[in-house]
Amino acid sequence: MSNAALTSAIEAMTDSSNKALFDVTIICTTDDYQAEFWTKRLSEGTCKPSEFSDSTLGPQFPMVLAVSEDWAPGGAGNGVGTLYAYEKACRVAKERHGVDIASLLGEKKVSAALYHTAGKGTRLAPLPASENNNKPGVKLPYCHELSDGTWAPLTVLESVVKQTGVYASSQKGRLSVYWGDQVFIPSAAFQYEPTHHIDIMCTLLGDTAPTAEEWVAQGLDKYGVIAVSKGKEKHAAQVEKVDHATAVQMLKSLGDIGQVGPSLGSFSVSSQMLDALCQEYNEELTAKAGKFDTDPHFWMPLTLPQDDYVALMSQKGVDKYISIAHHARMSKMKQNFDMGELVGLFGAVDVGKDASWWDYGQLKLYSKNNLKLLEDDEDAQLLRKFLGVTTRQMNSTFGDGVSVDDKSCAFSCSIKEGNVVNSVLSAVDCLSIEADGAIVVNCTAKKIVAPKGCILYNLVSDSEEGIIAEAGDVLVSVTEEDGSMMQLKSKMSIDGGKAWKNIVEGNSMSFEGVHGKNKDSNVTKIEQVRKEIFRKASESFSDK
Repeated sequence: MSNAALTSAIEAMTDSSNKALFDVTIICTTDDYQAEFWTKRLSEGTCKPSEFSDSTLGPQFPMVLAVSEDWAPGGAGNGVGTLYAYEKACRVAKERHGVDIASLLGEKKVSAALYHTAGKGTRLAPLPASENNNKPGVKLPYCHELSDGTWAPLTVLESVVKQTGVYASSQKGRLSVYWGDQVFIPSAAFQYEPTHHIDIMCTLLGDTAPTAEEWVAQGLDKYGVIAVSKGKEKHAAQVEKVDHATAVQMLKSLGDIGQVGPSLGSFSVSSQMLDALCQEYNEELTAKAGKFDTDPHFWMPLTLPQDDYVALMSQKGVDKYISIAHHARMSKMKQNFDMGELVGLFGAVDVGKDASWWDYGQLKLYSKNNLKLLEDDEDAQLLRKFLGVTTRQMNSTFGDGVSVDDKSCAFSCSIKEGNVVNSVLSAVDCLSIEADGAIVVNCTAKKIVAPKGCILYNLVSDSEEGIIAEAGDVLVSVTEEDGSMMQLKSKMSIDGGKAWKNIVEGNSMSFEGVHGKNKDSNVTKIEQVRKEIFRKASESFSDK
């Protein structure tokens, strides 16, 4: 593992005296209530300027611009969705702050990042339901201090913003785009000089192109793959889910291939390319119509010959003539594009084959990567450093009757008695607990029983029996604006995506039904209501 590079990245991400932040942070949310929530939360927390922040840009920076994707049903796709969120954020910046983001990007005075968070989060169910569809607000079992001096669990989005900020210094004059549920620590240099108008983040797997056998062994036939030429310009192209022979044929236009690796999906574009794409898709952006994703509709038609592009799209069931027309559209845009001072159109940014990668977009990965806090290997040590874990029990109060083993982690907890074994606890307030191999986040009760493999999340009870789970249970509560609460149950063995429309574990509604009920919830108000309910329950514990 590239220890020096990983350590350097972690140090940059956690340096509180010199925050690594983009000048402009754009959050693409599901609705306006979520946009309001994230504007306040990030502006007052993760993106709050420090005394060392660049003051030459003005007091408005670092700037947070959260906007909703108010598109037609089915969404805009992550391609046009990026353009729409960017243009909407530019309008908000002018209206609220009198700042022209597009001009500042064109002058290379600012860096900007956009985070895609919209979506149902089916694979993470039922946790997003407990946040009233505010998927990026799903809590991790580690607490940090908020602007009001209180401590609360860090959210997935806050961790992503914190991590990706290390690329900001290399991205002046560019818009970087990330997904809101994945955290990675690069083992390759994160500071670099962009040479292409489009940079795709990827994991380059070796110093030479793989053989047919290596292609299969590394699973490259199952991913979107970035290939980089041997030449000094390091031009790149993308293919998707093809065998070695097909890839070699399709990538002939690159010349000799030097390196390949799976795409991370994240990318950055120059202000010139951003303007060109916005102009090309102006009709769709104005009408809020159509659905276009980056890989099949932007990157592949820009980097592959027509016949190869059509062949790839036919595998997706797209009509030949539709693909021909779209390739012609993107080719015309490319022909009219002024390359300017950069050497190429499409390049790669290697995050390193030894990068640490923590995905929180699926329930099983949420469990796995949070329980990683209990481990002692290098990856676990990096995770603890990234989060700011200095000891396994932080900002917590334990009574004399509490036994916590040396593996377990407890952050901002208050517990009178009980036993905690191989578990991760965050913002837990209870008189008695029995936790073994569990994750317990933001729970308040007189008694909590959390056996192996269970997740307890956003639960409150003032009853004598408290919160009782069985092995493998996933229990959450869903709070409404009026303070009413509903418990939702699942199992670690249940795939929320596959069971989305089904009523499981004796619930009164399906995950889909709860998602519909949660639509357009005022998440800021609900957060305040939930805190008050938890506070009153805690105060009601007679012998506390």
